Amino acid sequence: MAFMQRILLFLAFTAALAAKPNIVFIITDDQGYGDLACHGNPTIKTPHLDQLHSESIRLTDYHVSPTCTPTRAALMTGRFTNRTGAWHTIMGRSLLRTNERTIADYLSDAGYVTGIFGKWHLGDSYPYQPEYRGFQKTFVHGGGGVGQTPDVWNNAYFDDTYLEDGELTPSEGFCTDVFFAEATEFIEEQVAASKPFFAYISTNAPHGPFHAPEEYLALYPDLDPRLQAFFAMITNIDDNVGKLREKLAALGVDKDTLFIFTTDNGTAAGAKHFPGGMSGNKGSNLEGGHRVPFFIHWPEKGWDTGRDIDTLTAHIDVLPTLADYCGFEVKDEPKIDGTSLRPLLESEDQADWPERILVTDSQRVKDPIKWRNCSIMAQDWRLLNGKKLYRLSTDPFQKTDLADEFPEKVKTMREAYEDWWASMKDSFAEGAPFHLGSNPKPLELTAHDLIGTGGTASVAWNQRYIREGKLTGVNEDGPAYWLLKVTEGGDYEFTLSRYPLSSELALNAAAPARANVPGASLAYRAVPGKALDIQSAWLALDGEKIASGDVDADRPSVTLKANVPAGDYQLSALFETEDGPHVAYYLQITKVD
Repeated sequence: MAFMQRILLFLAFTAALAAKPNIVFIITDDQGYGDLACHGNPTIKTPHLDQLHSESIRLTDYHVSPTCTPTRAALMTGRFTNRTGAWHTIMGRSLLRTNERTIADYLSDAGYVTGIFGKWHLGDSYPYQPEYRGFQKTFVHGGGGVGQTPDVWNNAYFDDTYLEDGELTPSEGFCTDVFFAEATEFIEEQVAASKPFFAYISTNAPHGPFHAPEEYLALYPDLDPRLQAFFAMITNIDDNVGKLREKLAALGVDKDTLFIFTTDNGTAAGAKHFPGGMSGNKGSNLEGGHRVPFFIHWPEKGWDTGRDIDTLTAHIDVLPTLADYCGFEVKDEPKIDGTSLRPLLESEDQADWPERILVTDSQRVKDPIKWRNCSIMAQDWRLLNGKKLYRLSTDPFQKTDLADEFPEKVKTMREAYEDWWASMKDSFAEGAPFHLGSNPKPLELTAHDLIGTGGTASVAWNQRYIREGKLTGVNEDGPAYWLLKVTEGGDYEFTLSRYPLSSELALNAAAPARANVPGASLAYRAVPGKALDIQSAWLALDGEKIASGDVDADRPSVTLKANVPAGDYQLSALFETEDGPHVAYYLQITKVD
């Protein structure tokens, strides 16, 4: 009997796995609502996405955050961005706190094989990398885009090196093509193994700098170079979407696959050419900054004919919706803010959906500021910064402020915002420290995540800053710092460098310019470097110097040793130059056995 019970349980488990839909989730970077032909753009060529649009349920009033990391944090967790600690794109505020559970965590626990291909932008150092956040297969670039400070040195969209399962892996071809090719290989492997999969394809295109293959640039000869490259990158994405859908059909899994296409914020370059029926672009609290496409296609459920859902929805709704269809239960803690969209997806009658008020904002500062760059959203209304009220059905471009005409509406929406803010403000002081002591590898830190003192600060977020030697990182309030949690006290070696150690460039060397790539702007690696006069180096914990030493400026780095007790710290690593203190752009920390 026990044997038969085990067989029945095994068969039930196998049937449950078979019932789970595969998931392909594509999210592009900086592509707005109007950057698609199916949304009326008269110039852009997106035939494959247009076809997907015609064969999908479309969320036409779907909202994200106005910039990339905040959207990804909310999407991954089902929680409002400002709760998660990731309300900016740099300065240690792009790190998804470790107490947050991700879609990949939930799906892994539910029996899925999970993979990410492209952009993560929720932490590049331990314990924030995607391989520690539920993704079993990772193939990613560093930071928020190819060529940014945490990325592999001299990456420039073509023939780059990426991190595959934490190891450096050279590639050939344009970045978007590479990410889709890796995702396709991952899908093929899971189909062959009869395993349900979650393929999260997160392109850095069409984010700037604006580079694209020549054959795609040639499709838009009459546009200014910036828009030409922007549209070229989108058409390249479109071709990859078409190839992937063909592959799913060839593998026989297209009908069983939940296929989603969306973007992370408003357009970065297309608003003046075609605004998509609204005002604003990336970073704005106007509609164009945060209302983006969302297509969901699943033939097995009958979601393969065009249908619009005009109800207000948001990125926080994705996780609870997947939970409803993919066999996992959302935990009570931390609390999920989103709502499953299943009632909307499975009924053409949207009348019974309860009206709700949602908030999106763009902080882009060290610590969140109340009412800053926010849009308080009800079904037909938008209240900006708590002051200006717009009715979208009669004023889609948000030109006429109706606050004086509808004071009760303003009052209701302000009260909703007050409750929203009060529910999360106590968490703002909670940091997202890097962990030291239990690391599987040396801890690698970069200037991208430095927290500047004295409020908002400039950060060396891309490799051009490194080449040009910009950002001293020190002001009257003290040096910039990383938050550090030392879990095991002891002796550590701190290796400070201006360039990544893999570059083997000397501390005071001027990085030579490398070849440019096709597109509208100079690749970061093509910028000639500037020499610095580094003379010594020092470390500080909580502003107190703990180690110092002279440097050999012809070597790539200098290593200082210090004993650090277990605890929480603000860690600074600096060079002394003839012009004064200057942050070390890169720092590697290793425990001394």
